[in-house]
Amino acid sequence: MKSLKFLLICTALVGFSTSWQSCKDDEPTCTDGIQNGTEVGVDCGGPCAACPSCTDGVQNGEETGVDCGGPDCDPCYTGIENTKWQSSGANVAPLLVAIFNTDSIYAQFNGDHTYVVEQYDNVGAKVELTGTYTQAVSSVADIWTIVINQTTPTAITAEGIFQITADTMKYEIVQTNPPAGTAPTPELGFGSTNAGALGTANVQTYVRID
Repeated sequence: MKSLKFLLICTALVGFSTSWQSCKDDEPTCTDGIQNGTEVGVDCGGPCAACPSCTDGVQNGEETGVDCGGPDCDPCYTGIENTKWQSSGANVAPLLVAIFNTDSIYAQFNGDHTYVVEQYDNVGAKVELTGTYTQAVSSVADIWTIVINQTTPTAITAEGIFQITADTMKYEIVQTNPPAGTAPTPELGFGSTNAGALGTANVQTYVRID
């Protein structure tokens, strides 16, 4: 009889231990691949690391870039998209100074592929240029091609190249319709307007302001 009681007690203890261990195994963790406990997302928030967001300054979650791309964030912008630039003084292309007395330029390239350029001469008069643009990665490292379809103040097409390094951009385009020159190419590099006849006189340098 004592043996039977001992066996029953042992069985109960084993059952209790198994039940307690099972509960312990089911406790929420930050690595179980499900949202549970006080998490605000799957294995994030609450007692876990903060959940990825589209404003945290790092590429995480399902983002394809820093705070962009994936199913939740805005699309990632590339090349010249969604940027603002300023050029003045020695950064202005000498050709623009010679022809238009250009003093400074402010350029904004929007994510919807529209652009606005404000060009000021040496007495402060402003000309605003607007239109649309397309861009493409070239076969030459870090150099992109760009086509400008200006709508105001006059309708023209210009083609050229640009290269962004940190917060600086080299930019060279020429009007191709109505024809006013031959566009530079990535293969020939900067200074290749009119097959290099102008040297670097048509090369613009911009500093990023946003």
